[in-house]
Amino acid sequence: MLRRFAGAAALLLLVPGAVLAHGPSRKKEITTIEINAPAEKVWAVVGNYQDMTWHPAIEKSEATGPMEPEKAKRTLTYKSGHVMTDTLLDYYPEDKKIGFMTDKEDHKLLPVEGYMSTLSVKDAGGKSMVEWKGAFYRGYVNNDPPPELNDAAAIKAVTAYQQVGLEGLKAKIEGGK
Repeated sequence: MLRRFAGAAALLLLVPGAVLAHGPSRKKEITTIEINAPAEKVWAVVGNYQDMTWHPAIEKSEATGPMEPEKAKRTLTYKSGHVMTDTLLDYYPEDKKIGFMTDKEDHKLLPVEGYMSTLSVKDAGGKSMVEWKGAFYRGYVNNDPPPELNDAAAIKAVTAYQQVGLEGLKAKIEGGK
């Protein structure tokens, strides 16, 4: 009986350590914007994986490979000089939905790891509702991250990135640029 109790007590001592060893949790950010244009016109821009220069921070967008999930890759060069690459994960033109995941993050640009995005365009009575869903981990995936790579920094950066991107998309489409 005493052995069972000692074994159970030892096991209980290990549980808090296992809980503390848990790494970061996946964060999500959903950003939306209404654009005064038909969904087909908005999708023509959003669905073009080769060109993401509608995002004001992006200077150059170059894609390689066939326009198929897991085969198409894109290099985004930012006006800041930073570079990020991603892979097309989902492409559903009939649903006006596209998804991609970063392959190589630049923590100075976005302090995140494993950033996955899905952009979808929905008809809103002659206008469009664009939704940008982002899922990611903070830039430092171990315990005790430095402030610039913690959850708050990651959420703030992704929120701003997606918001600025959608505002740029709206300006491009509504402004006719």
